Amino acid sequence: MPTGGELDATAGDGNRSSSLPRVSASRPAGFDRYSDSYREAVERSIAFSGADLDVFTRAKARELLRLTACRLGDPRRLSFLDMGCGPGETDRWLEGHVQRLAGVDLSTEMIEVARKRNPWVEYRPAGSDGDLPYPAGAVDVCFAICVLHHVPRPQRPPLVGEMARVTRPGGLVAIFEHNPWNPLTRKAVAGCEFDRDAELVPRRECEHLLHGSGLTDVEGSYIVFFTRESPRLQRIERLLGRVPLGAQHVVSGRR
Repeated sequence: MPTGGELDATAGDGNRSSSLPRVSASRPAGFDRYSDSYREAVERSIAFSGADLDVFTRAKARELLRLTACRLGDPRRLSFLDMGCGPGETDRWLEGHVQRLAGVDLSTEMIEVARKRNPWVEYRPAGSDGDLPYPAGAVDVCFAICVLHHVPRPQRPPLVGEMARVTRPGGLVAIFEHNPWNPLTRKAVAGCEFDRDAELVPRRECEHLLHGSGLTDVEGSYIVFFTRESPRLQRIERLLGRVPLGAQHVVSGRR
């Protein structure tokens, strides 16, 4: 496991160039002002659940690694890109489980927090138009966790298209989002100060976005049915994946 340095663009394909172009600094992002209070804001909004943010974050990290193992192989041999990484909450739980990880965000303040928290990850700002600062086919897996509901609807297809572009042929694109059919999820979103203008994204819309970006073998499931963690509950959750009551959902497809 590398402890620093840049993501190797040749991971997963020995024919790709290792040159990764730099991008100019992004425009100031609305999330900059939450760089030091992101976690506190989220935990206030979910306090009624009796669980802290780590319970939900770990659940998504576990599911990402499980999906990758099932669809591509050992995550420890693969390169990942966290699109819309924020302060690097999810990335904390991927250390030691993936070969390489990069993170991209519009908020330069969030990126600075993420760098301090996860020095083993390569973080870069996105372009002001949302372009990802990596060449085509640079990574094996590109994922976005609770990002699209902050993106205006007309901008979602090109953003997912960017995720597909930087993923190698045969690689995986995964999108995690809040489940709008879960009333407790809607309560949490309504109570979060930076989610108040969010437009939640149903699982079916995420599937359409992946199909529209040319991805194949698109599949999805609902996740996070429990706020307690145990191997037994995790097995039960996998059996409930088709039931639209999980707090969140995940959709993935092959490039």
